[in-house]
This record gives sequence, structure tokens and C-alpha cells, in this order.
Amino acid sequence: MRHEPQPAKYTPDTRIDEVADFLADPVAAADFPKNVLRFRNRRWDKAVGLDSLSDEDWLRHFGQFEPLPDNLPRPLALRYHGHQFRVYNPEIGDGRGFLFAQMRDGEGRLLDLGTKGSGTTPYSRTADGRLTLKGGVREILATEMLEALGVNTSKTFSIIETGEALERGDEPSPTRSAVMVRLSHGHIRIGSFQRLMAFEENEHLARLVDYCLATYPGPPPPDDAPGRDEPAIRLIHQVTERMADLAASYMVAGFVHGVLNTDNMNITGESFDYGPWRWLPRWDPGFTAAYFDQTGLYAFGRQPEAIRWNLGQFAIALRPLVEAEPLVAALERFGTLYHHAMARRFCWRLGIEERGLETDAAVINAAEGTMREGKMGPDAFFYRHRGGRNAQGALADALEGSKPLDFSHEYWNEGAPESMLIDEVETLWSAIDERDDWAPLHDKVARLRRVGEALGEPPSPPAHEG
Repeated sequence: MRHEPQPAKYTPDTRIDEVADFLADPVAAADFPKNVLRFRNRRWDKAVGLDSLSDEDWLRHFGQFEPLPDNLPRPLALRYHGHQFRVYNPEIGDGRGFLFAQMRDGEGRLLDLGTKGSGTTPYSRTADGRLTLKGGVREILATEMLEALGVNTSKTFSIIETGEALERGDEPSPTRSAVMVRLSHGHIRIGSFQRLMAFEENEHLARLVDYCLATYPGPPPPDDAPGRDEPAIRLIHQVTERMADLAASYMVAGFVHGVLNTDNMNITGESFDYGPWRWLPRWDPGFTAAYFDQTGLYAFGRQPEAIRWNLGQFAIALRPLVEAEPLVAALERFGTLYHHAMARRFCWRLGIEERGLETDAAVINAAEGTMREGKMGPDAFFYRHRGGRNAQGALADALEGSKPLDFSHEYWNEGAPESMLIDEVETLWSAIDERDDWAPLHDKVARLRRVGEALGEPPSPPAHEG
């Protein structure tokens, strides 16, 4: 079964203080005209010891941003650069968000509370630093669906409507405003390292490497990895493993992030910052999410390559610290790691035991053919063929001899899967926009969490898979 977040004592730990002098700027939150609580993550607030907050206290901390006890005295806007659609941009950073607090969960992991739509910062440029309420609702839906499908994702922790009328070119305007808080394992991006390299802050670059190794521990590199004792090499091996798994998780989920820029790549391998995302209506490698992605750079089928390209930029950012050869050796592991992660995650979602990379790859190929021929999306495919049931033709041949996992949960026999296609997203938003009816959204969240229960916890990768 899925591992549920466990209740924990509130344990503040502002570890970011170790690197904040070169990584962040203190900022102030906007003063919003009103605070109306619209979403509170009752599944995750207990994991960081904040479940005892009253709704009034919740609004003070996550709408007015009064500091949490013994936590950051002022929010921090993080500094970073990034490649945006492969064009380097040095004029970015936290332009409408900040790091608000850090604390430990019951397992000792450091977690961040970061914001979106909390006001202007030194990096806002000409933007207003705000978030539309629709954008907040979409973030809830993306994170809940991804969490159910076993993707390592940030969690939407809080949505508070803030009473401003926002003008946006991609929504009917004026539109309602909100401020969001996300719970995440960290907010250090590939772009954080790129900025330090660009300014030749090599001492700070080394400090950030050490911070990440200590804060987000992972396995050591393979025994035969060149330069494996160098901190920067240890880190790039860990990030490569995490990113390969992230890429595979997107593909198995049928998810298109839409904006896989280096400033949206978290070195923890955690997916976050959801804008124009979509789920596939049918299996189509060329499907794009963002209307402005005119070349299909971040199309569904190109996501693994895009993430691998971003890893290459991470390696370049680490070059002031180490030679190129061991960095390249780490990057060369990505392909093998990705194929292993695809097999592991695909079999898990299909509800069959793994049987080895070659056999599992044949199942994936047959499954893709089944979806293409039937013009079927991943949600329908995985539901219809759970445990190998209803397989015909090449799919039946590929699944011959496979052992089904347990799928006794009643969800698997209800006739149709939960999905997150754009029409349903718009319907859920219309209920809020036109009638202020939040019940359909909360019902959808409950149903998605039930999908997670039915699927159970995704398997962890073994050490040194590739």
C-alpha cells in the first residue's frame, strides 16, 4: 500500500542560512486586500507538524506570511539563472515567490515551504508577482494527480484567495487572484549553479555542492566511476539518477510538464512549478502542452532528451570545480538509468512483476503500439489492462508468462479510470468561477488520492542500476 504521510512534531530547521548569503535576498510579502482559505492540504500538514493550526492561524501564516515560530524571520527570494527554451537568461530568479520556512518531517527529511503569487521581488522585472486563482487550482490538480501516479512531485500545501483583479493575456480578464504555498524537498535548481558559474563565484559554487550533498543525501557513485571522491562528481551522479527517474515517471504518467527549463529543474529530482501542463488524451509523442512551444521542444516524447540536455548544463556549471571527463561519465549513465526506470515504473503501473529489461521493454513497445492503434490514452490503457487483463495480439504475446501484482482494490473494477484531461480541468474551474462551487474540486482530489491507494507505492530504484 501507499506510504501515507505520518504525523510529526513541528521541527523548524533553517538550514538555508548556511548558503543564504550568496543564494537569496530577504523580501517582504504583498499586503493582500483579503484572505479566504480555499485549499488546505490535510494529508500533508500533519507531516510537518502544522495540522494543529486553526484556520485563522493558517491565514496569518500563509496569507499574511507572519513567520512560523523559530523559522525564517523574513522570506527569501532565491537567485538563479537558467536556459529558457535553450536561450540563456541571466535576468530571472524568484519573481513571484519566496522560501518561507524550512522544517523536518518525521523521517528527518528537510522540507521547504515555498510560495507562488506572494508579491514582487527584486527579480520580478515588469511582472506583478501575482498568481491567478485558476493557476492555483490547476496546481492542485497537477500535484494531486502526479502524486497518485507515483511521480516525485511538490505538494500543493495551501491556496488562499487574495481579492485582487488580475489582467492576464491567456485568461478571461480581470480574473481572481490567489497565493499558493507548496511543500517541497528543496528549491535548489540547476539554474542556481548556472548563476554562480556565470559570476565566477567558485567558492560559493563549492559551498552549494557541499550543502546539497549534506541536505539531500544520496548513494555514492558506482565503484568504477572516475573522480568518485570529488564532491561535485558525487552530486552529479545523484542528480543524474534522480532526473532519469523523473523523466521515466513523466512518460509512464502520460504527463507533459510544458516548460522544462533549467530554472525549473530541482536537483532533488522533484517535479515542481506547474504552468501549461497537460495529460495525454491519446498516446502521441508529439503532443505539446504550451501554446508558445511552437517547435515542440518540450513535447511529450522529447521530455527525456530535454531533461538530459538540462543535465548537460548542470555539468557545464560544475566545470570550475572538476575536470570534464568524470562529469561526462556521470551523464553517460542517463540512458541506461532511464530505460531501467521506464521498465520499473511501467510494470508497476500496469500491475505486473518486472521480468528483466529486455522482456519489459518488449511489453512497453507492445503497449505503445496498442495505444497508437486504438487512439488510447495512458489512463485508459493502464486501467483496461491492469495485471495483463484484456490483452490481445502483440500485447498478449509480450505479456505471456507475466505475473500480476495484487489489484484487489475496488477501484480496478469500477469500469473507468480517473483522468485529468483539459476538458475536466475547465469544468472544475467553471464551477468555481461561475458559481463559487468548490465541491467538485474537493471531490476530485479525494478520488485522485484513492487512485494512489489503489496503485500503492512505486518501487524504489536499486543502487547503481546503470
